[in-house]
This record gives sequence, structure tokens and C-alpha cells, in this order.
Amino acid sequence: MCNKLRYFAQFALLGLLFSGSSAFAQGSVVASKHDFTVGGSAQETTSETDQVCVFCHTPHGADITAPVPLWNKVLNSAQGRFTRYSTLATPTFDSLEAPVGSVSLACLSCHDGTQAMDVVLNSPGSGGYNAAGDEIDTLNVGQMSGTPVPNLGEDLSNDHPVSMQYAGGGPLASDAIGVFGGTLGDDDFNPPFKDEINGQSIWWVDSNVGTAGTREKTDMLLYTRDETSVAGGAQPFVECGSCHDPHNSDNAGGLQVSFLRTTNAASAVCTACHTK
Repeated sequence: MCNKLRYFAQFALLGLLFSGSSAFAQGSVVASKHDFTVGGSAQETTSETDQVCVFCHTPHGADITAPVPLWNKVLNSAQGRFTRYSTLATPTFDSLEAPVGSVSLACLSCHDGTQAMDVVLNSPGSGGYNAAGDEIDTLNVGQMSGTPVPNLGEDLSNDHPVSMQYAGGGPLASDAIGVFGGTLGDDDFNPPFKDEINGQSIWWVDSNVGTAGTREKTDMLLYTRDETSVAGGAQPFVECGSCHDPHNSDNAGGLQVSFLRTTNAASAVCTACHTK
């Protein structure tokens, strides 16, 4: 397939994968902090390609172990290298943590600052595949900088916990579809909703926008994990993508830097989950 057709297919496919159902999610990755092309606003940009999506996604040769669609970056599988929030022994933290993984590990493939931000498996054009990953632009794009944000590093103890049970546990894949009616491990949280797609459980917590009881990109998304270190079977976990939408630079509130799923006016992102 020629390059033009190849990347037309790429954009068409990714558009179908990530199209939102909510009228509030009008932002775009184009010209955002996640756009590494010349017209983008990323920390560092390249003149080597005008392909916006290729820095994270590829139509062919994706990492099938990654928990995100058609992932085009190298994931560091040494999950134990991260220092987790639980190491602080905060007395109010009553959720079990799994090893850092799921969609959070994909986010950290850039935001842990350990590899150049333009390292990909399948570079633009023909014959650019390398299972070990290659940089698209070795001169202009380097590792993430700026601590503690956006370079979170490998010490995550000073960040909102990820890879943790939602609300101290309780919801399970065996629960009925709809709002959780059981007992949460921590009653300072709002109950999540559950649905099923292709036989797989999905969970979310409604935000203050959109349609109640309907999973939308502006809701706080929870991610199904079945970890041996966390008893109870498949259940919803809080991950980076619970609060952040990497494709939405507008967030219905002009919060272009933080890529929040919805505006945080009056701490709406926090109070979607926390009953404070």
C-alpha cells in the first residue's frame, strides 16, 4: 500500500476507534500538546513527519500486549520499577494496588521520562518497522522533561494513585448491568456503573455532563483488571485514563494542558468519584 493510502487508512481507523458520543468532547489531538508535528504544541516537535497519530498508534505491527488500541510505542514491562502511592502508608488509602499496568503503562511510556517521546515500532513510510523501537527524529525530539509534571518519572508516590481498586473494592464482573448496588469498600465514593461490550465488563463513574447512566468520553472511565495480587477477580481499576483523555485538548473548559475528561470547575473531576 502506498504511503498516502496507508495513512489515510490510519486516520480513518483511528477516527472510528476514538470518536466520542458526547457533545462536550470537541477537542482534538491535532495542534495539542500531544501533537509532535511541526504544527503541534508538543514539548518538542519534529520536521520529519506530518503524521499526528503515528507517535502513539499504527495501523499495522502494533504491540498486541498493550492495553490500548494499535499501540505503536515500546512498553517497558519492568512494572516493579515504579514507586507506588501505597508506599506512603497513608491511613485513608484503603484500596489494593496492582502492579502499574493497563492503560497507565501506555501513558508512562512517555511520561516516565525513560525513552525519547518519538520512539515507535512502526515509523512513517515503508520499511520502518523495528520491534525494538526507533526514533522518528533523533535530533529534535528527546525524553520527557519538566518534573514533576509532565515528566512523572518512576516515583509515582506524589501523584494520584493508579492501578488501584476503585473505592476500596466491591464491584465485580459478575455484578448485574447498571449502577452498582452492593457495598463499596469505602463509602466515600460514588457507585460506578457497569455495562458489557463483547462479553467484557466495562465500568465508569458519571461526570456532571452528558447523559446519566450512559458511558461517554466525558465520564470517569474505569478499567477492568483481573490481577492475582488483588483478590476478588475482574474488577474496575482507576488508571491515568480515568481522568485524562489524551485525544481531547479542549475538555469543554479550555484545559488544554491537562487533557481532563471534563472541566474541573468547582473540582467536578474530583467530586465525580469522591463524595466530599
